[in-house]
Amino acid sequence: MKKQIRCAIYTRKSSEEGLEQDFNSLDAQREACEAYIKSQMHEGWVLLDKQYNDGGYSGGTMERPAFKELLKDIENDEVDIVVVYKVDRLTRSLMDFSKIIDVFDRHETSFVSITQQFNTTTSMGRLTLNILLSFAQFEREVTGERIRDKISASKKKGMWMGGKVPLGYSKEDKKLVVHKEDTQKVQMLFEKYLELKSVPKLMQYLKEEEIKTKTDKYFSKGQLYHLLANKIYIGKITHKDKVYEGEHEAIICDEIFEKVQKLLYENKVDKICGVKCSSNSLLASLIYDDLGNRMTPSHSNNHGRRYRYYISTALKNNKETGSISKIPAGEVEKFIIETTKEFLKDREQIQNIVSEYKISKQNKLIYTAQNIKDYSEPKFVRAIVHKIVISKNSIEITLNENSLINVLNTLSNNQKFVIPDKNKKFNSITITKKIKITQPSRNDNILILNAKEYDTPEPNPYLVNAIVKSYYYHKQIQEGKTIEDLQNEENLKDSKYIRNILNLKYISPELTEQILNGTQPNELSLQKLIASK
Repeated sequence: MKKQIRCAIYTRKSSEEGLEQDFNSLDAQREACEAYIKSQMHEGWVLLDKQYNDGGYSGGTMERPAFKELLKDIENDEVDIVVVYKVDRLTRSLMDFSKIIDVFDRHETSFVSITQQFNTTTSMGRLTLNILLSFAQFEREVTGERIRDKISASKKKGMWMGGKVPLGYSKEDKKLVVHKEDTQKVQMLFEKYLELKSVPKLMQYLKEEEIKTKTDKYFSKGQLYHLLANKIYIGKITHKDKVYEGEHEAIICDEIFEKVQKLLYENKVDKICGVKCSSNSLLASLIYDDLGNRMTPSHSNNHGRRYRYYISTALKNNKETGSISKIPAGEVEKFIIETTKEFLKDREQIQNIVSEYKISKQNKLIYTAQNIKDYSEPKFVRAIVHKIVISKNSIEITLNENSLINVLNTLSNNQKFVIPDKNKKFNSITITKKIKITQPSRNDNILILNAKEYDTPEPNPYLVNAIVKSYYYHKQIQEGKTIEDLQNEENLKDSKYIRNILNLKYISPELTEQILNGTQPNELSLQKLIASK
């Protein structure tokens, strides 16, 4: 009787389009693979019940839930053959492919592509597969470059390169043409914004007057912000950071457009600085200085403008404060929002948190975390943030993992979530960010910067000491001492350490300088340095 060969089917689809159908692309891939495995039953092939399906994940990355689960099972020696419909379902990266094959080889796992007749159990199969992936990657990169170059060249000529047709225009022969009725609506929006001086007020006005979009829906704030800042309306085409004269006709004159941009900028600055900030005291009861003193909301008025701050209660009570006793509210709120947003958009971080769920549920929660409508929503922030500790050089944010999972679950099901009881036990997630607090000039706002780029390298004392000793030992030997003399001086049992340190005198000047400056590779230890000689 032949030995059973355990087969796992892996399926992948780059986009989520069509996944909701009863029979989708993943099902089609799996059905074809199952048929192939059945055809190999005489060889002892047996299909495993466990499914590995990644819907909505690119093949250009290995950060895919089902794929990571597959690798884990391979490392646990639970899979003998991985069966895919096509090679690119497994990966589109040659570098990743070599890593995958390395894992397969270590655990004696084979790889079969049913439509391309590849089997990595043979050396010829490996060679052919590498050649195929090399050309596939080359073709992808060349195609991408051609598309980018074509778009760039076309936009330089002022051509509109497709996408959603802006309100006020229609599309004819792939060009933007003025739509008279909608043009009047766009002009009204610009004029009304200058009159009301507020996007929320403009949105409310449009609702009251029942003025709607092309799709017969009420304008959202995001749509209005985008529309009012769109250079299409002054006859321009933008590409990256450059602006070109467009082929289409302008709807708004330059003077009105510039007035609108100036007002948008002023309102943005006011929102950040706290003058018109909608998230007033967003971090109240959450923020502390580095001595454990709670920081409470406060404000000051200057020339008719209201500036918000968080001030340590120790300062008010004439007690010792932490390294930061007062911080602009708008700036620290902005930093916290951006940091939590960055964390939630990190697919790997969120997957670690929701790893106990089924893969389909994991995908749903990860997608929810990456597509939250407003990361600055006060209720949302206060639901997931438990505590913030600020010091002169760092900000430590503690998130409530239990509450975060609850929020993602409720959002994914379109339900309302509640702010958790602070006294209940929970699993904490700590995010520590090094910061630099700066004020560009006396009249500028205080800024909080992510200080990763400002890190001052710290020399490794063990490496520096070894380098210094190597020069010292050489000098002693030049002056007539022997290795045995140095051994006795250091009170060592043998001379191995002395000889190893002496050899460090001959490492490259560049590496010596890096060690003394603290800029050597992070993984370089004294043992590795000695072993390299």
